[in-house]
Amino acid sequence: MKKYSIEVLEVLSRIVEVEASDEEDAIKQVRQKYRKCEIVLDDSDYKETEFSVKDEKS
Repeated sequence: MKKYSIEVLEVLSRIVEVEASDEEDAIKQVRQKYRKCEIVLDDSDYKETEFSVKDEKS
């Protein structure tokens, strides 16, 4: 039998609204909030799961 390394990728997603002067500032604000754990994604933010083969060994 062969051995396989399989990647399991779960995607979480949430829309966060902020007021900003432009798109770059809006992304910066949300990135800072995320890094400070003010935005924490959880199972209610689940979108999809993907499986893919990363390595196959004989």
